[in-house]
Amino acid sequence: MRIYLKILLVLLLISCGSKKIQTETTLNPEGPDGLKGRMVANESKSSQGTSKDKAIVKEGFSTPEDIAGLMDYLASDELQGRGSGTEGIELAANFIEKHLRSIGVDPYFEVYKDTLENFDGTAFNVVGVLEGNDPNLKDEYIVLGAHYDHLGIIKPENGDDIANGANDNASGTSTLLELARYFGTTKSNKRSLIFAFFSAEEKGLLGSRHLAKKLKEEGIDIYAMLNYEMVGVPMVGKDHLVYLTGYELSNLAEISNGYAGEKVVGFLPKAKEFNLFKRSDNYAFHQEFNVPSQTYSTFDFTNFPYYHKVDDETTEMDYEHMAHIVNKMIPIVFGITNSAEKEIKYN
Repeated sequence: MRIYLKILLVLLLISCGSKKIQTETTLNPEGPDGLKGRMVANESKSSQGTSKDKAIVKEGFSTPEDIAGLMDYLASDELQGRGSGTEGIELAANFIEKHLRSIGVDPYFEVYKDTLENFDGTAFNVVGVLEGNDPNLKDEYIVLGAHYDHLGIIKPENGDDIANGANDNASGTSTLLELARYFGTTKSNKRSLIFAFFSAEEKGLLGSRHLAKKLKEEGIDIYAMLNYEMVGVPMVGKDHLVYLTGYELSNLAEISNGYAGEKVVGFLPKAKEFNLFKRSDNYAFHQEFNVPSQTYSTFDFTNFPYYHKVDDETTEMDYEHMAHIVNKMIPIVFGITNSAEKEIKYN
């Protein structure tokens, strides 16, 4: 009888230990990838219905502190306004390259820096790639872009001659770096993602024109180009978080809001009036590939009076707003990247 009781006790201890391990694993808020916050599963919907894939989006993945760590350097006086071809923008490129390498995003070409052939001087894009994890979809590419250059040194105002370009476009650059950090960490993309940081946008979209032409010559299959421009401050009196340039040209806003589960993307009449669709880096990809290529932005012509001025500094930025944009964009990019079919189409 004693032997039987001992055996029974051992079996009970083993069973309890197993349950304890399982419980601890389930309740661990960090998980194996070390991201912050509580996990929230977002169904990825495709044209074939709701798939079993889930975007593991964690509340507060991107925080104001994360944004500050990027913005406070990219828009600092040390970088002298990131003028194309200057030492300041090279420091920015080195910063971006180091970040991409640290999060497991590989260089698209042999190295991260790709020298522009259409710039009088030396300037380069920084281009990374994260290969898709699906054997059937990884040869399709989504380009996520933002320009990281600005005006450099300009006419002084109140003794300040550095056009820091916090909103234009350290904000878009930081947003893209955070998206790269998410997907570089989770490796949850079925299609391949190209993270393109463009130089010489302020010189006439030269960086994006160079890359779009180069990728076209390679013959790669680009599904869509999603660009981020001036997202540093919230819009005023709008019922959506960001607007989309070329809103009426495609169903991207509808697709984006479907994956977000709410109205994140809306229409800005001023964007159509000033034809912003043709004035940012998305346009070069539209011209070369004729695939949906559009820009997300929050500059609504009423919320930021420092466009191309020396006062475009980090003190004017809303880091909580920027982190909110990143966290809302994660399920959107995830859904587009993992949909069974190419859902985004020009009208």
